[in-house]
Amino acid sequence: MENFLKKAKESSSIIGVLSSSQKKNILNNMADSLEENVELIINENSKDMSAAKEANLSSAMVDRLLLDKKRVESMAKSLREIAALKEPVGRVIEGWWTDDNIRIEKVSVPIGVIGVIYESRPNVTADVAALCFKSGNVAILKGGKEAENSNRAIAKILQNVLESNSLPKEIISLLPDSSREGVNYLIKQDSYVDLIVPRGGEALIKHVSANATVPVVKHDKGLCHTYIEKSADFDMAIKIAINAKCQRPGVCNAMETLIVDSQIAKEFLPKLKEAFDKYNTELRVDSRALDIIDAKEATDEDFDTEYLANILSIKLVDSFEEAIEHISRYGSGHSEAIITQNYTLAESFLNRVDAATVYVNASTRFTDGGAFGFGAEVGISTNKLHARGPMGINELTTYKYKIYGTGQIRG
Repeated sequence: MENFLKKAKESSSIIGVLSSSQKKNILNNMADSLEENVELIINENSKDMSAAKEANLSSAMVDRLLLDKKRVESMAKSLREIAALKEPVGRVIEGWWTDDNIRIEKVSVPIGVIGVIYESRPNVTADVAALCFKSGNVAILKGGKEAENSNRAIAKILQNVLESNSLPKEIISLLPDSSREGVNYLIKQDSYVDLIVPRGGEALIKHVSANATVPVVKHDKGLCHTYIEKSADFDMAIKIAINAKCQRPGVCNAMETLIVDSQIAKEFLPKLKEAFDKYNTELRVDSRALDIIDAKEATDEDFDTEYLANILSIKLVDSFEEAIEHISRYGSGHSEAIITQNYTLAESFLNRVDAATVYVNASTRFTDGGAFGFGAEVGISTNKLHARGPMGINELTTYKYKIYGTGQIRG
């Protein structure tokens, strides 16, 4: 492992100085190679799918694991979109002259070696590798055991492209020891690794955050809320709620709790239930909502749960302040939305809710690197430092100060 990490660290000095055109061409070659090897990827993925079914993984996990021709083509498209993004390295963020006639530039540079720990979705292997490559970073990838064959095939295809361009394969690597011990070793190697990004279950996030000596940017759980304020257009509210919960229930930007103003509950909730019944959504509602619609009664634990399934909690509130208070208590800092026609309340919601992404009259499902125009994301950070929300190529850079003098000395 130490030898592997040494090679990864050495590779960072090579990728860090590649030109924008070199990176763009190589990423496009990687996209082509993924499409050329689609049958190989699907065959390897079928091994993972068979094992997942034998292990009785949830339907949401199986859906995240599946790769078919369309999803492989989507992976390739994502790589091409990342290749076409504006160069993130070498940007002059600020520049000025000092009183001593020294010119200072604050310039974006790669972070270095980034370890990313993730679960289930094998497309993450290609997305994260490409984002790290575009931003001049070495990627050390640790996917879930359930996607082992898929991840290995994808990584090998990308490494072959690197080697065909006379670059070290260590620029994009799977962690050679994927055991718990291997992960524990990785997250303490601050001599070789510059950043760890864990994205997955709550237990994984807590373990990495508690034990790492390498800096960590958390991709924490997505306990997302949508608040239907009393002035909301009912048709819009139902359309957004259905999309936020039902389009893909097993992802982190799906809504888990719907908050409804009590003044509209008697009229709104029956219409809402009728819409969700068409999607076989299980509703868990508070005691007041239970008097209006037939559903299971929600417990306090339900409001604190990221279901990642077609289950929705519903909470009635008597005021805007109570809605804010509920989100503050239970939210994970991921994505929160308000549906309203009241401009003043909309702005107050955006300003007061402490989350990485806050929405007015739109689905939380848009919290995504692709939807934001980033091509993809390494993760959706619930940190406040140094990155927050979808982490694209610019969030995978840091900066240095370049100082240009003409012989000045400090008196």
